[in-house]
Amino acid sequence: MGKPTGFKEFTREIPADRSPLERIRDWEEFHAHTAEEKLREQGARCMDCGTPFCQTGMILNGAASGCPINNLIPEFNDLVYRGLWREALDRLHKTNNFPEFTGRVCPAPCEGACVLGIIEPPVTIKNIEFSIIERGFEEGWVVPNPPKKRTGKKVAVVGSGPAGLACADQLNKAGHLVTVLERADRIGGLLTYGIPNMKLDKDDIVQRRVDILAAEGIDFVTNANVGQNYPAEKLVKDFDAVVLCCGATQPRDLTIEGRDLAGIFPAMEFLTTNTKCLLDGTEVPEHISAKDRHVVVIGGGDTGTDCVGTSIRQGCKSVTQLEILPKPPAARAANNPWPEWPKIYRMDYGQEEAAALYGADPRVYCTTTKKFTGDKDGRVNELHTVQIEWKLDANGRYAPVDVAGTEKVIPGQLVLLAMGFLGPEKPLVEKLGLAADERSNVKADYGKFATSVPGIFAAGDMRRGQSLVVWAINEGRAAARECDRYLLGSSNLP
Repeated sequence: MGKPTGFKEFTREIPADRSPLERIRDWEEFHAHTAEEKLREQGARCMDCGTPFCQTGMILNGAASGCPINNLIPEFNDLVYRGLWREALDRLHKTNNFPEFTGRVCPAPCEGACVLGIIEPPVTIKNIEFSIIERGFEEGWVVPNPPKKRTGKKVAVVGSGPAGLACADQLNKAGHLVTVLERADRIGGLLTYGIPNMKLDKDDIVQRRVDILAAEGIDFVTNANVGQNYPAEKLVKDFDAVVLCCGATQPRDLTIEGRDLAGIFPAMEFLTTNTKCLLDGTEVPEHISAKDRHVVVIGGGDTGTDCVGTSIRQGCKSVTQLEILPKPPAARAANNPWPEWPKIYRMDYGQEEAAALYGADPRVYCTTTKKFTGDKDGRVNELHTVQIEWKLDANGRYAPVDVAGTEKVIPGQLVLLAMGFLGPEKPLVEKLGLAADERSNVKADYGKFATSVPGIFAAGDMRRGQSLVVWAINEGRAAARECDRYLLGSSNLP
């Protein structure tokens, strides 16, 4: 602990993002950097707790508490305070393959579990992590480091999202010959097509890491849709082991009256189309564009926020975000104590932009949609909504109940369904004959990651269900270790 009184002397400071009205005019990242002196002060605020909950990665009350990949947070905080940036980068890379991703898109459960957060605003862990890795790239410390020996074992990793890339990176470090199969035309999975460019730049950030992995010997194959244009049997025949990291990409639908109208899309289809057109330098097709339309986003999570920010940049007339849950409190409720993830009201970047442009937070709470109605051309034009209350049902569980007299009709010429995902798509799972669990995810125990078919492993959202990027990295790393053990009988991977 470099400065025992640091948490008393310095207040929490994070860099201001680019102003909302400026950043909505482009697709560039809105993150700002912090001066080194300020970063060292923020590192000094870390108390080097006897029990650092920030790095525990527990699940409390259904949410992550602390870092799921167990980043050595007090250590790199202290090293930043001391100005030992290279050593801080080495500590960070011990547990995190891609801090440039998590430093941008992780919701930072580490900060929610920070012990200082009991009495003061928590340490700026996420910003320090972001700054360490970017300093590493600027200084030229992050370079390809191919394994010195090869085992001759061939492994296929299906899917190139955060779980797949982490798994491939670890298996390659172990000396195996790794091939990553991606069905899209670019590597990155969720990182490329699921997260908008203004949160995570594709060419400068995602591709930068992919290029390093390729230089270290990983073979990337795009447009390889396993089970479609790439036979599933070929996996088993050509490789000594397979790790499936295909994500939970089956969207939850809203099967109400009018769902068959044009202009209603799963959120990920909208986001993917936008990013692909941006990267290809083409116009977004008119039928899925928000330009000059009233947009309604159904769902209040991160994906919904991304739809808000993207719709604004496309030039929508207005954007409304419907959330079925109540508005969170401004501070922790009594039933949400530290070190649980704080379930409090926050304005994310998309809501900030909508408020700056239209004058108010676009979210409408405790509201559900009862039906869609369309215009003469068969395109959605209005949503019929009603407010709900959450009441205990006969089984003692909270359930939504319509509030009489609160019915409302709102305009919507583009409706984006951002209500989460139901698990992996079924064709590949069925062709490989894999058992599924009760939630329709691939059945594979955490810690083992072995599916019902010998030699085939599963990790990430495909196994655990929709989750955070940092959990995907956790599972990709752990599945690589178990795959390595399967191939060699033992493993030295962490």
